[in-house]
Order: sequence, then structure tokens, then C-alpha cells
Amino acid sequence: MSNDSALPTVVIGGGSGFVGQALAAQLSRRFRVIGLSRSEKKPDAHVSEWRKADLFNLREAEEGLHGAKYAVYLVHSMLPSARLTQGTFEDLDLICADNFARAAKRAGVEQIVFLGGLLPERRDLSPHLASRLEVEETLGRYGVPVTVLRAGLVIGGGGSSFEMLTRLVRRLPVMIVPKWTLTKTQPVGVDDVVALLSFVVGHEPTFGETYDVGARERIDYRTLMAMCAELLGLSRPMVSVPLFTPGLSRLWVSLVTGAPKALVAPLVESLRHEMLARDHRIFELAGREPTPLREAMSRALAEESGTPRAYSAPTKKGETRPSLVRSVQRMRLPAPHDATWAAEEYVRWLPRALRGLVRVEAGKGRDVTFFLVLFRIPLLVLTYAPERSTPDRQLFFVTGGALSRADYPGRFELRQVLDGRTLLTAIHDFAPRLPWLLYVATQAQFHAWVMAAFRVHVARA
Repeated sequence: MSNDSALPTVVIGGGSGFVGQALAAQLSRRFRVIGLSRSEKKPDAHVSEWRKADLFNLREAEEGLHGAKYAVYLVHSMLPSARLTQGTFEDLDLICADNFARAAKRAGVEQIVFLGGLLPERRDLSPHLASRLEVEETLGRYGVPVTVLRAGLVIGGGGSSFEMLTRLVRRLPVMIVPKWTLTKTQPVGVDDVVALLSFVVGHEPTFGETYDVGARERIDYRTLMAMCAELLGLSRPMVSVPLFTPGLSRLWVSLVTGAPKALVAPLVESLRHEMLARDHRIFELAGREPTPLREAMSRALAEESGTPRAYSAPTKKGETRPSLVRSVQRMRLPAPHDATWAAEEYVRWLPRALRGLVRVEAGKGRDVTFFLVLFRIPLLVLTYAPERSTPDRQLFFVTGGALSRADYPGRFELRQVLDGRTLLTAIHDFAPRLPWLLYVATQAQFHAWVMAAFRVHVARA
């Protein structure tokens, strides 16, 4: 860790991941490195400062990127971020990327570096790969130059995908190999990924460019698992099961590896695509030869700690935290409307849609209170945040009502993303007052139904 405050600052979103940690060690030779994490962390040998930042929160993203000259985005949102999460990982990823891009613009960041996924020639992308492409587009939406490195399977100790592969090999005395294991892929060693990420940070000729990253070898997953078994000194006969569907594959991989279905499902779905690098331009620019796969895998297996991966953050002893809810819905926003119109239309539409059940009273500004008809007890109070709102993003805080905990205010927002015609409505960090099981069975289901009906209404606007 350098004490030279004159060094330019680079902020790594997702800095506590296995790529982020290795990248911090490389970048600390040339930069002052700041890491973003959802939990408190102390500075270490390579990270001068850790900033606690939940990227679902725009204010925390802005605080996290304050003072940065360059920013690296290594974030993925496939695992649930609340006790109850309504919404797809694609929409969760969009919000985090949009907040990061907005914050980078405000901080005056000169470059964003993103590690995405290799894309096949065909355009009917799996949800996972389509999401990676959406994140690329979102990071560049506010004018900050983005450098994209697209990689497939990253071979390295601590990588979730590589760890799933090695667990399958270690735990199955006979390998059941579905048809998708014959799909060609082009993995890459983590040392190569880290070296190339480090190379492009601050390197102006790469600003605004996209590069594919892969080893020289093109290999199928069956051969990759056989290579892993050989390096581990294990005998693993393989039995082909051509009718093994993606659904069964997801269940099988999750049961054998212990990885959550939310993590396994998008990755397995992507395996129907050939993920191959179109060229090796970035290696040539960096003057680096790709590491052979056998060598990269041998290093990764040697680095494995043997400690099972924890897929959810441990709760600190004595920590008290309410059960929180995150709910995100995507809808198409007709031109020429914006998020301001959508927020106003929601308040106008809801009493009509729930006629006889709910009435809405407007307060000062755009504050709104929801009541049950014939009762004066507020159900929910939404307080508008004008200083944090823009025409393309409207923010409200949930500040009261019989259905929420006033001591832990949640947020309700409507934001435009991508081409501006995609609208995300989201509730973040909502702490219900109802008992949890009762909330899940009633209020949560009702909210999901209301937002689905609003999506239909907006589409007809």
C-alpha cells in the first residue's frame, strides 16, 4: 500500500472478489487503490481505503467514487441482496450499473473499466449474457469512456464458476455429461485477466474500446473437466446423457456443488452458447502471450484453499438487522414520457385501479399518503426527495404508515435506463411491519400484482 497521496486514484467496485483482490495488488504499484464493499473492511497491503457502499444506493455509489480518476466495475448481482427479492438478476444488475455510471459522471471519472462476458455470434443471447451486454451499454450511458474486456470462464482459485467445475470433478466418481458439455469455449487464466485489466486502466488508446479475452486453445467443457480430473490425479469415467435438459442440469449442478440455484441457473443457461474470443488484439497491445490452459488450471488448483465458499455474507455476532425487501420491475416507457411522468401517473392511476380499497392524498410537493377507504390510518407515506430526483429518476422515501417500520425507511424509485424507453420501478431496503410470513403471503404478493398491473397501464399510455 502506497502512502503517496499524489498517485492517481482508482476505485474498484467488487474489489473484494477474487479478481478484484488480485487486481488491487497489480494496480497498487501505480495507483492509490480504493475498494468498494458492502461490509466494513480495513485497509490492507494493496488497498489504501475500503469504502462501504451498497451500489443499489446512488448516494453511497457517489460517496464511493468521490475523488476517483479511474473506476473498475467487477460487480454481479446474481445472488439475492435482501431476505426477499422480487425481480430478475438482470434488473438488479441494471440498477447497480446505472448507479455506478451516474456516480462516475458526477465524480469526473475519466475511464470505467468493465469485465464482461464473451458474446457468441448468434444474437438470441441467454439472460446471463444479455445482462452482461446491458451492463456494458449502461456503464457508457452518461458519457464516461468505457473499456470493456469480455471473458468466458476465468480459471483461478476463488472464482465461482471454476469452483463449481472443480467441485463436480471432486465429488462425482462418475461424471454425467449432458449435451451442453460438448459446447466449445475459450477460458482464460485469472493472471491474464488481471494483467490485461491493469494494462488498460488509464491507458488512453483503449478508452471506448472492447476486447475479447481468451486463451489460445478452444476446448469443450467435457475436455476441460477431464483435464481438471487428470491434474487432480482422479479417475473420472464420463457417461453421456444427451437428453439431460438445462433444467435438470441446473438442479444437478446445484445439488452436487452446493451453489445456490440463483447462481447456477444463469450460468448453465449460458452454456448452450459457444463463447469464443474473436481475436487476441488486447494481448498483442499488452505484449503478453496467453497462458496455456493446463498451466492456468494447474496454478488455480494449487491456489485453492479447500475452504468451501460462503455464498451469503455471515451475520456478525450481536448484529440486529430487520428483514428487508427489494422489489424491481421492468416496463416499457412510451415516448416522449420520462420518469417524472411515470411517478405522477402512478399516483393518479393507483386510486383508480384500487377503487373502493385505497385512496391517495397528496401532500406538499409530491408527497403522497395511502389510506384504506373509510379509515384515517395511513398505510404508507411516501416522502418525495426533490434534491435527489431528476427527470429520468424520481426518488421517494417510505417514511411512515401502518405497513412499514418508520425507524428503517425504505426507498421507492422510478428510473429510466438503457435507451431511456426502459423504466425500472424499485423498492429498496423496505422493512415491513407485518410479521414476516404474513407479509410474504399478503403485502408482498399484493405489491407484485399492483406493479404488474401498472406495467400494463404504462404500455397502453
